[in-house]
Amino acid sequence: MPELPEVETTLRGIAPHLNGQTVASLTVHQGRLRWPVPSDLAAKITQQPITRLSRRAKYLLLEFPTGTLIIHLGMSGSLRILDANTPRKKHDHIDLLTTQGQTLRYHDPRRFGAWLWTDDTATSHPLLAHLGPEPLDAAFNASWLLQQAKHRKIPLKTLIMDNKVVVGVGNIYANESLFLAGLHPALPAKDLSQQQAENWVMIVKQVLAKAIEQGGTTLRDFYHADGQAGYFKQHLYVYGRAGEACQVCGTGLEKMIIQQRASVFCPRCQALPSSS
Repeated sequence: MPELPEVETTLRGIAPHLNGQTVASLTVHQGRLRWPVPSDLAAKITQQPITRLSRRAKYLLLEFPTGTLIIHLGMSGSLRILDANTPRKKHDHIDLLTTQGQTLRYHDPRRFGAWLWTDDTATSHPLLAHLGPEPLDAAFNASWLLQQAKHRKIPLKTLIMDNKVVVGVGNIYANESLFLAGLHPALPAKDLSQQQAENWVMIVKQVLAKAIEQGGTTLRDFYHADGQAGYFKQHLYVYGRAGEACQVCGTGLEKMIIQQRASVFCPRCQALPSSS
């Protein structure tokens, strides 16, 4: 599933090709995504310039003079910039063609993504209106995290993956940041100390920044990218490594399920305090 670093990498890849360009046409080959693609979307954006591209959480925002196109990649979605005459592949569902002859093509085997439209500002859309701070922004800090954790018995893993607490820290980066911070994923949020919060916030920012940097360098020629770039080549300490040896202490990594998501951790490096 594309997480925040992959969505940011996608934004950085497509923005130079689309910013300031005018939409010549929009062709929806398959509109049954997580929510149906609006039937009037083509009419809304055809012959309109794209004035700005940005990201909020895992949503890509393409701004027009009349509103904003909101794109979510879902579980398996991807976007590529191609020549207009590039043949479609299976699961290529949407083509946005610019007057310069380039196509933004949306590919999504599982069709759990979304292409939505709002006439208002994107931040007022119901999907974005109640989101927490961006993890790399100054608003995500130890004071904010402790405020959200106060008196709550939910596991730390659940806390950090709550988009009202902080956006974009998906399962991979939750696992990795907890390991690097030496925090057990099941530790009750209320037990998080000031020092632990400061360290964890710093590590979350470092892990995501590193993942974004690595994702960007793998897409050296995004225009001709085949969609198979190594987004997840960054070194992973625990995610997907249950049963293997911890690379720090050699202890076997264990797995537990927290809110139906796998949490891999080192029982030694991330030991629960005896009182928890």
